[in-house]
Amino acid sequence: MFENLSTLALQQYLWFIVSFIWAILVFLLFVQWWQVLAILLAKDEDEKTEILNEVGKRYEMTFTSLVVFWWSFFAVFPLFYSTSFGGAFFVWFALLFLFIVEWVAFKYRKKVSNFLWTKTYEAFLLLNWIWAPLLLWVAVATFFTWANFTVAKTNLVSVWDWSLAVSTWNSAFHWFEALWNTNQLAFLTNISFWLAIVLLSTILAALRVMKNIDDKKLSERARKSILPLSIAFLVFFLFFVFRLVTIDWFAYDPVTWMIFMEQFKYLHNLLALPFVTLLLLIWVVLVLAWIWSGYFKWYKYSFWLAWTWTMWVALALLLLVWYNNTVFYPSLTDLQSSLTIINASSSRYTLVAIAYATLLAPIVLSYVTRVWNALSSDRISKDSIKKWEVY
Repeated sequence: MFENLSTLALQQYLWFIVSFIWAILVFLLFVQWWQVLAILLAKDEDEKTEILNEVGKRYEMTFTSLVVFWWSFFAVFPLFYSTSFGGAFFVWFALLFLFIVEWVAFKYRKKVSNFLWTKTYEAFLLLNWIWAPLLLWVAVATFFTWANFTVAKTNLVSVWDWSLAVSTWNSAFHWFEALWNTNQLAFLTNISFWLAIVLLSTILAALRVMKNIDDKKLSERARKSILPLSIAFLVFFLFFVFRLVTIDWFAYDPVTWMIFMEQFKYLHNLLALPFVTLLLLIWVVLVLAWIWSGYFKWYKYSFWLAWTWTMWVALALLLLVWYNNTVFYPSLTDLQSSLTIINASSSRYTLVAIAYATLLAPIVLSYVTRVWNALSSDRISKDSIKKWEVY
């Protein structure tokens, strides 16, 4: 079946799968940064514990999704993996450290023998909420800006010199420079992207509080936070989209593989990819529906409307940076070192093998859905946390 597809078709199919995993990860980020609501909304220790126990049952699913995303890239597009993880290791190691700190904070916050005190662990959770999205999204936002690296595939045959690497990072800051990259005001794109995702994660968390915590006062405070958070989110996200469709971007010739700059490249992609454009148009309706339903107390629908929107938009954005002969990982140092769908992927044999492995995806998704539903079967209340409080 898959062996009959062209190499380009296999690359496009597997990028869609990677993008879908990415969309799931973006949705689950509301779990990862839910803890800030315990600081912003909770008025007493019981309310704080209600929130943290609801998120504490799921935060490991986010880390698992992140690892699956990493390994998907490693299997399908190893040159991106080696460039990103080999060059920008400061960002990835810092992110890993924050995830570990979060795990420790959840596990030991309510332990009797906790020698750092509860407030210290809550400070760890707040640190994770602030810095983890910044690091992750600065890393991902380089899809929409660029990075400082060069690629020399000839080093693969330099078997007598182990000091040579295929990918070389040309900045001592190893990706942190994306925060102040002034080319086409890229730092504005990155920062707006980061703030949009932080706000979106907080909105999803507030909607989840309204849906699954049986506390009227807490739910009311969460409801009132929806409107200002949504307005702020839309400001930053729309600014990011505006920046995206107005900048010149990297394209490549599918025949010669030469990379060049194309004016309004992402705008051209929207016109050439009706499926992606449709996804982005659907989000307009969904975002209004989720704000409306959440603000007017239709809790049963608001969370899932927001979830659907998040999935569609995350999927559409990654499809936008890949298809239609677009460079997905551009190099600021050397234009021809930029990574494309053609030069970054695994061999055809590997692509076919991985494509067959994706047929197991429905089984994995059904298992994840089952676990999610099992964890959501009982609404949390002040009475219930006294019986089985963990976090």
